[in-house]
Amino acid sequence: MVQKTKALGEGLFDAGGSVKYTHEIKKLTPIGDNVIVRNMSFEARQLSSGILLLNDDGKTNGIRPRWAQVYAVGPDQEDVEPGQWVLIEHGRWSRGIQVSINDEEFMIRRVDPKCIIFASDDEPPADDNLSDAVYAERKER
Repeated sequence: MVQKTKALGEGLFDAGGSVKYTHEIKKLTPIGDNVIVRNMSFEARQLSSGILLLNDDGKTNGIRPRWAQVYAVGPDQEDVEPGQWVLIEHGRWSRGIQVSINDEEFMIRRVDPKCIIFASDDEPPADDNLSDAVYAERKER
């Protein structure tokens, strides 16, 4: 069960990285050219061919860009607008914050506006491609 709080504070995440609190706020207004998104999926997905791809979040293999829906933009943002769907480079988003706005509960994230690859007015179809990313390994000198 998610505990609700009206103030931001420490201890927002449990040991497993899951959100423990929902922030009840009336309005969210980003500043500058910031972009706030929602509906970013990190779940396992099934391709139209029937292949099941497990959740690859937090791993170096299988990394891929992700689609999310723009919730709000700052006054200096000229490239995207609320309601659009954007494709974001892998890892270019903040950790999510669970919010409740107008009695609707959802997860929001800030994305790096310079790392938005595409924008679409329509929700993109199911992701039916495999990543061709190569396992990255740090080399010591």
